[in-house]
Order: sequence, then structure tokens, then C-alpha cells
Amino acid sequence: MELKTKRVKVPIKKGDLVEVIHGKDKGKRGKVLSVFPREGKVIVEGVNMVKKHTRPTQDNPQGGIIERENPIRISNVRLVCSRCGQKTRIKRVKLPDSRFRVRVCKKCGEIIDKV
Repeated sequence: MELKTKRVKVPIKKGDLVEVIHGKDKGKRGKVLSVFPREGKVIVEGVNMVKKHTRPTQDNPQGGIIERENPIRISNVRLVCSRCGQKTRIKRVKLPDSRFRVRVCKKCGEIIDKV
């Protein structure tokens, strides 16, 4: 049986600056390290930190406890506009000279994607 893949449109991309709007890390800002569109989650630098117990390996012969970021729901983060510096929603607009849609800040109208 073949799995059907569902294409999900995600307003946030890797490398974007986002702010957490809900949860224990509310108000924190960080860069998006990776995006998981199927799960609807992102990993943000310095947000939702958890302690992971690791056993000794060749790379880490000591083992021990490491801190790393856990994924957070996309609905709990908002994109931060580079021009106005506020957390904002985005809209997708097709430019007249381009065949692609670009992301635009709803508050100031700045184009977020540099084409």
C-alpha cells in the first residue's frame, strides 16, 4: 500500500527570526533551525530546552546530560519582521515582475523574501 503525501504550506522557513507567543517560553525570540511541515512543528534556537541523558559513545566517551532544543508547534510562534521589528502575520503576494509569490509583512508591507 502506497502512502499518500500531504503537501502542507508553512508560513515559516529555516533561518527566519520568530517570537514565541504561547507557552513557557512566551516572549523569547530565536532563529528557526529546522521546520517539520508534516508535523506542524519548528525547532527554534534557545527555545523549549530539554535535558537529554546520553550514554557513552565514541563521540562522547563521558556520556552525561546534554541540553537541546525540542520542537514547538508552528501555531505558537510568529514571524518577526526585519523592518518594523514586530511579530506579525504574513500574506503571500505575487509580484508583477516575478512568477513566484513572496511573503509580505501585514503590518508594514515589507517583503520578507528577498528574490
